Amino acid sequence: MGIPLEFYQIIAQNKILFRFIYSMIIAFICLIIVIKTDRLFRISSHQGIRYFRNAFFFYCIAFLLRIFIISPNYFSLAKIIFEFFMIMAGFFLFYSLLWKKLETKKDLSSLLNSKILLFYILTLILVIFDYLFGGYNFMFISQVFLFFIASMISYQNYQIKNKKHKFVRLYLVVMLLNFLAWSTNFIFANFLGGRLRFLANIYILNLIIFLIFLYGVTKFTRKKKKI
Repeated sequence: MGIPLEFYQIIAQNKILFRFIYSMIIAFICLIIVIKTDRLFRISSHQGIRYFRNAFFFYCIAFLLRIFIISPNYFSLAKIIFEFFMIMAGFFLFYSLLWKKLETKKDLSSLLNSKILLFYILTLILVIFDYLFGGYNFMFISQVFLFFIASMISYQNYQIKNKKHKFVRLYLVVMLLNFLAWSTNFIFANFLGGRLRFLANIYILNLIIFLIFLYGVTKFTRKKKKI
């Protein structure tokens, strides 16, 4: 059974409201993840957790900003800042997989250090290109490539640690879903711009991804409390 046609008709009649609710729900989910992972980081001092936390802090800001670009008359500045936080969130999530290989000592700041600075520079370049050429293609392509690499890294981690770390399995699933979501976003933006049903399905997929992350974080933090 598929999603009833009436569901898409309701969305078509209330597009702005639907996007507003969608953005608020994801921002709220991200906020919960940030709070839970921040507490976990304060207990464990695990570097990967604080980069993971930063990713959802940036996603939260991005989706709050998205509220200002749900209508055709949105502010271009809101679009630029939204894209900046979306791309940086992806980079933080990606870096949470790599930090052990790149860091030899604990940096004082996880938001601004020599390695993260490179991601800020790359993000600014991508945002500028999208601003000059219009659209979000540079963001889409960068995130498709980023989550393709992240999926491969997650798969390697899954093969090595799957028996010891159940959260690694969820990480792999979500990286693959992120890759799928960004790929379909790119296809929609360039080839299926007029099909609301396709866009609604992407929104549903995105919501599922964030809910899976929330489930994984909640389950992981509960287990740590018991220990």
